[in-house]
Amino acid sequence: MSIFVDTSAILAILNPNDANHLVARQIWTRLVIEKVPATTTNYVLLESFALVQNRVGLTAIRALHDGMVPLLQLIWVTLELHQAAVTGLLIANQRALSLVDCTSFEAVRRFGITACFAFDRHFIEQGFTCLTQ
Repeated sequence: MSIFVDTSAILAILNPNDANHLVARQIWTRLVIEKVPATTTNYVLLESFALVQNRVGLTAIRALHDGMVPLLQLIWVTLELHQAAVTGLLIANQRALSLVDCTSFEAVRRFGITACFAFDRHFIEQGFTCLTQ
């Protein structure tokens, strides 16, 4: 089993004021203890660093960088993956859907990832199994 970790999960883990904080911490702790392979993209990390820094602060950035990132397998977004995500974004034609989301969806499909750790409803709408359901 391989899990894709979304920005919504990362932010919930690191932000004690997030409505999903306790559930996110429990899920993350279980994944770490059970040594479940967790994967994300460099786009998710970029988005996560920006949001965590803005909403929680630099102490949380250090926790992300030092405590979480080393446990994640990283998918570097290639030009091909980026272009497929842009195409998906344009076809979806939804203002609330981001390029990072579409890149994540494409990566999950291409790399055969079995489930997602996300609080973003778009993952469920795309038909993915989410640990948060």
